[in-house]
Amino acid sequence: MENKSVPQGPLAGIKVLELGTLIAGPFCSRMLAEFGAEVIKVESPDGGDPIRQWRVLKDGNSLWWSVQSRNKKSITLNMKDPRAQDIARQLALDADIIIENYRPGVLEKWNLGYEQLRAINPALIMVRLSGYGQTGPMRDAPGFGAIGESMGGIRYVSGHADRPPVRIGISIGDSIAALHGAIGALMALRHRDVTGGRWNGKTGEDLKAGQGQMVDVALYEAVFNMMESLVPEYDHAGVIRERTGGALPGIVPSNTYTTADGENIVVAGNGDAIFKRLMRAIGRDDMADDPELAHNAGRVVRVVEIDGAIQSWCSQQQIDRALEVLKAADVPVSKIYSVRDMLQDPQFLARQMFEQHAFRDGSPIKMPAVTPKMSETPGGTRWLGPELGEHNQTVLESLGYLPDQITQFRADGVI
Repeated sequence: MENKSVPQGPLAGIKVLELGTLIAGPFCSRMLAEFGAEVIKVESPDGGDPIRQWRVLKDGNSLWWSVQSRNKKSITLNMKDPRAQDIARQLALDADIIIENYRPGVLEKWNLGYEQLRAINPALIMVRLSGYGQTGPMRDAPGFGAIGESMGGIRYVSGHADRPPVRIGISIGDSIAALHGAIGALMALRHRDVTGGRWNGKTGEDLKAGQGQMVDVALYEAVFNMMESLVPEYDHAGVIRERTGGALPGIVPSNTYTTADGENIVVAGNGDAIFKRLMRAIGRDDMADDPELAHNAGRVVRVVEIDGAIQSWCSQQQIDRALEVLKAADVPVSKIYSVRDMLQDPQFLARQMFEQHAFRDGSPIKMPAVTPKMSETPGGTRWLGPELGEHNQTVLESLGYLPDQITQFRADGVI
């Protein structure tokens, strides 16, 4: 059910075609849909996007699906059928942005490749998300987010030094790539608009269009882009950043500490003035006044001693008391939140970080609110993830297909 009260958003009027499954491509288009773009998602008639069946289900659909595909329209196309390919081609040529995350070459087989479409619509923007990008010796290799995280560097530095690398508890590689894709799409849209704008649907002398482009996002490169000073540190000083558990390497103190009741808190006391306040708060005036510890360079040398002092104090405090003391001293500190903590937290609630919705059967469900928050053109949730093929009729009719033709498509397995 559509929520009519949600503002249109800054991307109202932008048409997006989503050709892809699972995480990277769909998360990229989700961001655009949340801020008003019309996103048409193409799914296989045979079960649709596999993410519909991932993790916890409600009435046969994943709860993840409810978030990942909110505000999108779902149509089903059997892309092995030339008629389905023709429908997709019409949608693609009418779109401002195409977002896809198939292996390189798949769209070309369906006559939906960037160069094939650009020859007709030069204003077209295509965001292509893949494991290794559209070029290079590994372009055709399969690559999921986990592989991008491994190759891009984040897995190597995640975990404890005496144990194998660990994964972060979400598909962070896919999500990082998706955000790069969304940023690239918006930059390309800006360039298209200043060079002439949207294609007018004509060719030859009547052609009017700005300059579109392909946004080529490789998962491993998107992760690699997050790796801070990794490259210059190695190139200049031969330093390979290693796993450091809960600590922030080279920045002291910034670590995870355990309280007397077995809870964990993160303390970021690495600013010079903050460090002094932290040490006084835990009863270590000697360290607060130690000139060798006045700046980060001196603290790095004595990281074990500093972390030991903080941990010793935390071991004698219940978590609530530890948080109270450190917050009173204006030290950046936080409990490590579970989702239960988030749903009860005054800051989350004050910022309205949860939306209340209802499934089709009327049962209530909370969803994460849309971010970032924009003062004049906020995003929002107009509807939850759609049923498979829910918008077949309306989308095909908008392309000029008659009801009898659509009925025949269904009978023939085209949709």
